[in-house]
Amino acid sequence: MSVTTNRLVAPGGWQTKVPAITATFWVIKVLSTTIGETVADYLAVSVGLGPAVTDAIMLALLVTALVVQFRTRRYTPWIYWLCVVLVSIVGTQITDFFTDILGVPLHLSTAVFAVLLAAVFAIWYRQERTLAIASINTPRREGFYWAAILTTFALGTAAGDFATEALNLGFRNGTLLFGGLILATWIAFRLGAGQVLTFWIAYVLTRPLGASLGDLLTQDKDLGGLALGASVTSLLFLAAILVLVVREQLLVGRHGVAEKNAGPSGGRGQDHAWAGVCALAVVVAGFGLSLVQGSSPGTEPQADAAQTTATGASASAPVAQLVHPTTKLGNLSKFAAIVSDVQDKVTSNDLAGAKTRVKDLEVAWDNAEAGLKPRDATRWHEVDDRIDATLTVLRAAHPTQAACASAVADLMKTLNTFDGV
Repeated sequence: MSVTTNRLVAPGGWQTKVPAITATFWVIKVLSTTIGETVADYLAVSVGLGPAVTDAIMLALLVTALVVQFRTRRYTPWIYWLCVVLVSIVGTQITDFFTDILGVPLHLSTAVFAVLLAAVFAIWYRQERTLAIASINTPRREGFYWAAILTTFALGTAAGDFATEALNLGFRNGTLLFGGLILATWIAFRLGAGQVLTFWIAYVLTRPLGASLGDLLTQDKDLGGLALGASVTSLLFLAAILVLVVREQLLVGRHGVAEKNAGPSGGRGQDHAWAGVCALAVVVAGFGLSLVQGSSPGTEPQADAAQTTATGASASAPVAQLVHPTTKLGNLSKFAAIVSDVQDKVTSNDLAGAKTRVKDLEVAWDNAEAGLKPRDATRWHEVDDRIDATLTVLRAAHPTQAACASAVADLMKTLNTFDGV
């Protein structure tokens, strides 16, 4: 879906405010979507800021970036793509707020965001008589554009999560499914389907595709991922984005938007080459780093790591594991090992230490969500609810040993019951 963006100038001096829809556009879009997913998870879980603080920070950054974007008079690659990354994060957080905090089912939130997106398009078209991507050359049109972008990210998150959970796809099958749907959309475009329609369909689909790719790179190898982790994945994708955005910035700076599509240094062939090389570099680097990590001296197999404990934790207390073939969650011993440490601390009335150690459980469980949840969504939710209950008790303003012991015991029982090793 390559669309030439002409330099349209409005009476107020505004030029077209979006990039040409080329191969570079789609590669940056998918990579920025993945960064949005991994950075949000890293800040909220690994850094420990929590959802509320992370949401507030990302929303403030988005508002600031959009103010700068609206004050520009033409397409400026660095600020445009910064806005896209931040919109990706905030759009994901909106869906997560509805799902995790308010408990809205994914099928309902998907329907709500679909209706909202349709409403944005309807009002946009009624006011401007066009939804053309090349016509973002007035403040009002740009307002409609970013409202649509934010809604597509929220819709893509909800629809993608709903599809993978309802169909138990997992991130590998999710990558193939959403990548295939985008390919089908491109084929439809080449066969004569509407340019505007196919663009927005593909734009929505890049969100779940980016999330699936992010999970594929960050998930543990025993869950089918490459085990790069959120930080390495984010840095890898950010490097590729920077290369492409710097090139875009240089081309726009010399030639302007229209010329960069026709000029000898920014022609379609070179655009495809740059986009392809960067995408290939990400794939090669990702698999290479995964192999290096897997063969590095001192790297413990997952099964052995499950038997280790944090510094200062008791290693002598065995963790009784039961085999229950009715669950597909797989080996939960690494989570049970952490819970055993928490249980030991609660027993010795070290509630502060238990509160600190349970953070490791929260991080490990959240990091494994994309790999575990599709295996058995019902059982996963039951364990997740027990973990949340334990976190709530241990993080209470005035926790009691009895309440903490009861919550941790219930959690351990649930893990043992659903362990499918």
